[in-house]
Amino acid sequence: MSDVTRAYRRRTTGGVLTTLTWLLALAFFFPVAWMAATAFKQESQAASDPPTWFFTPTLDQFRAVIEGGSAAYVGNSAIATGVSTVLVLLLGIPAAYALSIRPVEKVSDVLFFFISTKMLPVVAVIVPIYVVAGQLKVLDNIWTLVVLYTAMNLPIAVWMMRSFFLEVPGEVLEAASVDGAGLMRTLRSVLIPMVAPGIAATALICVIFAWNEFFFALNLTASRAATVPVLIVSTMTSEGLFLARLCAAALLASLPVIIAGWVAQKQLVRGLSMGAIK
Repeated sequence: MSDVTRAYRRRTTGGVLTTLTWLLALAFFFPVAWMAATAFKQESQAASDPPTWFFTPTLDQFRAVIEGGSAAYVGNSAIATGVSTVLVLLLGIPAAYALSIRPVEKVSDVLFFFISTKMLPVVAVIVPIYVVAGQLKVLDNIWTLVVLYTAMNLPIAVWMMRSFFLEVPGEVLEAASVDGAGLMRTLRSVLIPMVAPGIAATALICVIFAWNEFFFALNLTASRAATVPVLIVSTMTSEGLFLARLCAAALLASLPVIIAGWVAQKQLVRGLSMGAIK
């Protein structure tokens, strides 16, 4: 087989794989694009059969969602997501340090205990949590969600950040120790700057999980502490499913996470693909 033939086959194979990749990506993206398009339709157009492909865009559904008191839901989600993510980082960074740079005894058992908390179905613990929250009179309280979201994301954060800390060369820590840096100085001035991409990736994943969490918010809140996912469900009323309004609410709910991911995309890619450093 000549070099020209091999080069032609490589180009052909590459072109086929590229085409298949684009088709697969478009297939995954099509539901999102359809949701975005439906959000700009009237309800009659959104529910038409066959689907309405050509229409005059309108912002009526977005106005209905915003005027329906969505600001309170967004504020609750922002508080629960932001505070829980900060708490996860404050608790997870020292834990990851202890399990990587200064490992405790039986590290594998500790790590398994952390991740085993994710194996328990949420539906199996909702009744005890509801009873305890009721006894403590913290139902429909945003700080209850903060505590639960922190506990929900902490095991994953510890596992992720531990892998980033393991990438730090031991020589760097030895040099910091020789220079007289203590534990807090080493963490603040040496380790955290080096693993910043990993911390950013971990924080973004915690934000996504907390922002999208639905089960706890639905069962433990009513009116004062309801979050954005509960707002989306509220579009399904006894009068029927308002499909266009549902899509508008879902699109608005997705924007904060999309924007956060776009802003932090470089840090996210670096953190998830190669750890902290090479």
